[in-house]
Amino acid sequence: MTRSASTRGIRGSAAIFGLAAALGVPSAFAGDEVNTGYFGGVAIMGYDPVAYFTEGRAVRGSEEFSYEWLGTPWHFANAKHREIFISDPLKYAPQYGGYCAGEVTNGSATANIDPEAFKIIDGKLYLTYDKGSADWFAANAAETVPKADGNWPKVAADLQRDQYR
Repeated sequence: MTRSASTRGIRGSAAIFGLAAALGVPSAFAGDEVNTGYFGGVAIMGYDPVAYFTEGRAVRGSEEFSYEWLGTPWHFANAKHREIFISDPLKYAPQYGGYCAGEVTNGSATANIDPEAFKIIDGKLYLTYDKGSADWFAANAAETVPKADGNWPKVAADLQRDQYR
């Protein structure tokens, strides 16, 4: 990642933290930056976050239906999905800023995620780096979710300090 992209991420983190604190957002999203991968500069590698909930699958979004939230562009498959997201982004945004939930469970982070490796658990979207990790995370959700939630504040702080890049 280029230094300027990293700096944008840090500024985005400050904006997220301020918004999250003002809204009383749960810790799984508070204080983090949005994972845009190594090269794309778009949340969830351009996939539509609403489609995970409405269609039960990963659907590539379009720049035509883009919305900037928390300093990051998000793409949607259609205008309706964009409007749904705008009305309640915290409901549809992935946990841990879109970083791999399995890695957060282990106390670290990776920007490498597979947008098709996801699980919705208790109404929240979790992304992982492969489908096996998604299956493991969901099968052990009673342990993995609380552990990842507990690890997230430190992982988010490390991301802000560039510990994983």
